[in-house]
Amino acid sequence: MKKSRNSFSGSLGFVLAAAGSAIGLGNIWRFPYLAAKDGGGLFLFVYIILTLTFGFTLLITEVALGRRSAQGPLTAYGFFNKKWKFIGLIAFIVPYIIYPYYCVIGGWVLKYFTTYATMHGTDAVGDGFFGGFITAQWSPLIYMMIFACMCFYVVYRGVEKGIEKYSRIIMPILLLLVIFICGYSLTLSHTTVAGVTRTGIEGAGVYFIPNFEGITLKKLLIVILDAMGQLFYSLSIAMGIMVAYGSYMKKDVNLGQAVDRIEIFDTAIAILAGLMIIPAVYVFMGTEGMSAGPGLMFVALPKVFDSIGTFGPVLGIGFFLMVLFAAVTSAVSILEATTVSCMDKFHWSRKKSVSIMAATSLIFSFIVCLGYNIFYFEFPLPNGTVAQILDLFDYVSNNILMPIVSICTCILFGWVVKPRLLIGEMRLNGYNFWRKSLYIVMLRYVAPILLTILLLGAFGFYELIGLN
Repeated sequence: MKKSRNSFSGSLGFVLAAAGSAIGLGNIWRFPYLAAKDGGGLFLFVYIILTLTFGFTLLITEVALGRRSAQGPLTAYGFFNKKWKFIGLIAFIVPYIIYPYYCVIGGWVLKYFTTYATMHGTDAVGDGFFGGFITAQWSPLIYMMIFACMCFYVVYRGVEKGIEKYSRIIMPILLLLVIFICGYSLTLSHTTVAGVTRTGIEGAGVYFIPNFEGITLKKLLIVILDAMGQLFYSLSIAMGIMVAYGSYMKKDVNLGQAVDRIEIFDTAIAILAGLMIIPAVYVFMGTEGMSAGPGLMFVALPKVFDSIGTFGPVLGIGFFLMVLFAAVTSAVSILEATTVSCMDKFHWSRKKSVSIMAATSLIFSFIVCLGYNIFYFEFPLPNGTVAQILDLFDYVSNNILMPIVSICTCILFGWVVKPRLLIGEMRLNGYNFWRKSLYIVMLRYVAPILLTILLLGAFGFYELIGLN
């Protein structure tokens, strides 16, 4: 089996594919509204510190255990200790839950891109456009299926001919689009009917300069919890993805350097995502527009594009094309994590594995789509929010199962297997692991504590003590 195993052609192929996974909707959609909500520069500062410590620890552990075992997430953990193979099962369930609703959101992005590409961007400005689309019976299903077919094709092609090949094409284009939209966002200026002029530079100040107004110990803890939760999205950790991609990394590739590059690439894109969106929203909608939360991308931004004038629709095309690229690269990595798990566990071919995973996931995608019309219901969650089917899928996978996977991973490699095994894997090819001591402390003590704090929030503990 290992002899015929696919692999990335080299370090660049791995970095682009892994970065493509990390630079998904989590960075472009979720990061900006969290930064706006949590005091701009304060959130950025906390996020960067956690990326270099907490995020780095989990990321390099997953990549190293993947390469060391040369197996997908379902079987990789059992390779090190059979009593802990249950972690692999949970790590397989996570992407299997995420992929169906990710395809649904990818369908939404595709809908917005086609709306702007066909020069109907003004339609997206209406307050009822987004709600009307997701509650329709057939349209969301069609867009979801088109998006799912795109992802299926890439994974079906394999690692080097599919995932790596398309990452090499898409990632440079995505990066250029991000930089262009950031630059344009900073040049924007708008005068309100009250005669107040707001500029993109001022919006960047709102984004980068920490806002300590009304900050308390409780609010600071909320910022830390939000930043930790965002790291799961941003770095694609606890989803089995980095274990799968690590298993494709050749032994002559410097693992540590590759992970360092992913850290830099991902953090830069996350910051640029905020720089794309927050200044533009601030210019035309003020600080009130920045409170749009998760609807920032689908509801607030179309209004911004409409306000810009002649160039607005063109900017809308570029923006949603970029988001579509990011959504595809992330969804492909999620589907790959389940596909390689089946290949390693059941010794199925890639074609059989991806076909079964994609087909069964499609059934759940239909259910998620119909959760906004035929199967609509409202379910109160322990954290105080009200959920539909998509929210339930997201809550179980991201708020509960992912912290559990990471806690168990830290215990397994921090105390049972011992850190030196993976440290040896990281030091292959001469990597100067200067964060070794930090890594051991984070893996054994700090990360499990932080993850437990995060998990308590999922079960409503902070609601009970009045934190939120």
